[in-house]
Amino acid sequence: MASESDQTSSTSANDSPDQTSSTSSNNGPPVNKIEPLKLPTFEEIRGQEMWNNCAVRSVFSGVLGGGLGIFMGLFLGALDNPLMQEQMTARQQFIYTAKQMGSRSWGSAKAFAIMGLIFSGVECAVEKARAKHDTTNTAVAGCVTGGTLSARGGPKAACFGCAGFATFSVLIEKFLDRHD
Repeated sequence: MASESDQTSSTSANDSPDQTSSTSSNNGPPVNKIEPLKLPTFEEIRGQEMWNNCAVRSVFSGVLGGGLGIFMGLFLGALDNPLMQEQMTARQQFIYTAKQMGSRSWGSAKAFAIMGLIFSGVECAVEKARAKHDTTNTAVAGCVTGGTLSARGGPKAACFGCAGFATFSVLIEKFLDRHD
């Protein structure tokens, strides 16, 4: 009981108007200090200008796409089993697997590099032309990329490639939630 009355008297003493006015700067709610505005450095401005160049962005995406393709090709090439596995020695199987990995890597690297180059370049160009950063840019870039990659199969294949890649690109954008 004594402790409850001590707590009550201590809280009532803290709530007195004289004490709160004298300690409002010390015990009051935290005041958000306004931090000074930090201007970007010259190097940061140059880096941003360079990254806003569509050619730089496209080449960078192409290089990264090629790197991804190499790793995908290595992985998928390693999964290929020779048809005559029982009749091959371990050395022959190793050589066969290495050749498969190399050919798959090269093919995948080319495909992913071209895909990244086209998609990034078209998306950047459309974004600059429209002066908007939204999902429409992604849909157009996906359509152009899918249509270009499947154009060898004829107009029907190009249309299906356009629709498929555009849909896939928009779904990925929605999943990653890049645009507000």
